[in-house]
Amino acid sequence: MSLSEFRITRFQFARDRVIGDSQVRVDDVNVAALELISSRDDVGLGFIQSLFNPLPDQSEIEAVFANEVWPAISGQEAVSLIHRVSRPRGGNQRAFSLPFHEALQVALWDLAAKEAGLPLHQFLGGRRQRVRAYASGLDFHLSDDAFVQLFAYAASIGFTAFKIKVGHPDFDRDLRRLDLLKSCVPQGSKVMIDPNEAWTSKEALMKMRAIRDAGHELLWVEDPILRNDYDGLRTLRQAASWTQINSGEYLDLQGKRLLLENHGADILNVHGQVTDVMRVGWLAAEVGVPVSVGNTFLEVGVHMACALPEVEWLEYSFQNFDHLVEQPVEIRDGYAYAPDRPGHGLVLAREARRDWARPKRLARSELGPAPANPRLPVFGAIGQEHFMSR
Repeated sequence: MSLSEFRITRFQFARDRVIGDSQVRVDDVNVAALELISSRDDVGLGFIQSLFNPLPDQSEIEAVFANEVWPAISGQEAVSLIHRVSRPRGGNQRAFSLPFHEALQVALWDLAAKEAGLPLHQFLGGRRQRVRAYASGLDFHLSDDAFVQLFAYAASIGFTAFKIKVGHPDFDRDLRRLDLLKSCVPQGSKVMIDPNEAWTSKEALMKMRAIRDAGHELLWVEDPILRNDYDGLRTLRQAASWTQINSGEYLDLQGKRLLLENHGADILNVHGQVTDVMRVGWLAAEVGVPVSVGNTFLEVGVHMACALPEVEWLEYSFQNFDHLVEQPVEIRDGYAYAPDRPGHGLVLAREARRDWARPKRLARSELGPAPANPRLPVFGAIGQEHFMSR
């Protein structure tokens, strides 16, 4: 059925913990739900997320979407849009003024799968319903105590693989965090590190060797150096035979293709843009490079992970978004389970629209306490002063 209208609901609330890496830190949530509605009242849901700055007022988001996006999709079938190939030229080669790209892809695929009567992972060709998940703390700014509490809790509920943030100016701090992780998770657990491009190529090799010499085995090192230093990434792959290089997170579809062509990754990292992920997943399969699915909003990436045979891992970071939808993705015993409901299975909760909608932009001081995070009760009694490494 054709697209007949859209609806946008703006949310803004405090996070239950500070998240971040060697380059950034974030302590609030700025997101808007995009609902695309068909002529038979089916709804496709995606989320417009701004990580570092509040989104404008809801009326402004609606106006920008109506001007930049809606004219190109209004009255068309979702299933005809999800595979559309275009070749924009000149001034048409530009990003949207607001981060609509991923939300639009997710909402269109959700709607197309619903109209086919299939869960999205099956609509994408998947033959399984679960994928291994690793616990990711987004933990760079946590104190050592909070770091240990988070990963000890993750281990207690069945996770067997863990990724931590490194890239601190004091390398001894990175080594201490690895020691702390080893002290609070079971022996034999899989461990990954993520410097978020904090190192140069030579520095990365030296530090990776130092980590190995300190007795830490790594499943992979994620984004150790600049995203488009293809020569440096290829050199690291060849020199560090004891671990793998995971990269591609910060690259668009074209950049990921160039990364593959330049043999710059042992594992290709993708996120939530469904069309882009499937296209680059096919390219990765052709050259035999496995894919990992990084953080996706409300774990919608579980559908792509289950559809692409090269995906072994999905990132799970205990982010506090579950209250926005009626039934979140199930995470159990170290696996993420794709919903078997039509579409991606996520429906905006009536309570979220009632309790957490913020049509007008608020100052950080006006947000109040964070929503309770049932996925991470270990932080329920910890004050904000314990979250950050000073």
